[in-house]
Amino acid sequence: MSRRPRQQMIAETRAKLIGAARAAFGTVGYAATSMDELTAAAGLTRGALYHHFGDKKGLLAAVIAEIDAEMNERLNAVSARAADPWTGFRDECAAYIEMALEPEIQRLVLRDGPAVLGDPWTWPTQSACIISMTESLGKLREAGVIRSVDPEAAARLIAGATLHAAQWIAHAPDARAASAKAIGAFDALLEGLLVRR
Repeated sequence: MSRRPRQQMIAETRAKLIGAARAAFGTVGYAATSMDELTAAAGLTRGALYHHFGDKKGLLAAVIAEIDAEMNERLNAVSARAADPWTGFRDECAAYIEMALEPEIQRLVLRDGPAVLGDPWTWPTQSACIISMTESLGKLREAGVIRSVDPEAAARLIAGATLHAAQWIAHAPDARAASAKAIGAFDALLEGLLVRR
C-alpha cells in the first residue's frame, strides 16, 4: 500500500478540522463549541488542532478565510454575468450586502468573526478586497463611466458602506427588511459616482 505524501496528509487534516469547525461554529456558534467534541467529530486530537491552527481562534480565522474565498468566487461570477463593467461592479457590491442574509455568513463572518478576531479592517481579506475594488474603480474612471475621484478613496468608502450594511443586516430583527433598505440606499449612493451624459 502506497503512503500518502506528507503535504497531502497535512492538507487532509486541515480540511477535516476546518470542516468540523465550520459545522460546529455554524450550528452552535463559536463560544458554545467544545474543542473536544469538534476534534472528535473530525476524528482527530486536540493536539492536531493546536499544531495546525494554534488555538480555537486560529481555527475560526481559517474557517472565515475559507468562507471568504467562496464568497469572492461567487461575487466574481456575479460581476462576470453583467452586461457592462459598471453594472458588474454594482451587482457585485449588492450581492455582498445580500449575502448577509445567509445564516452561516451572518453568524461566522459578521458576528462571531468581529467579536473574536477584532475589527474586520485588520483581516488579510480586507486588503485584497480594497485592492480589487480600487482596480475596478480605476478602470471605470479611465473609461469615463464614473467621476474623477480617487479610486482607492472611493473603494474604501464603498467597502466600509457594504461591510456596515452587512453587519446591520446580520444583527437586525428583520434581516430581509434591512437588506432591502440597504440595497435601495446603496444604489442611491453609487448613482452619485456616475458621470451624467
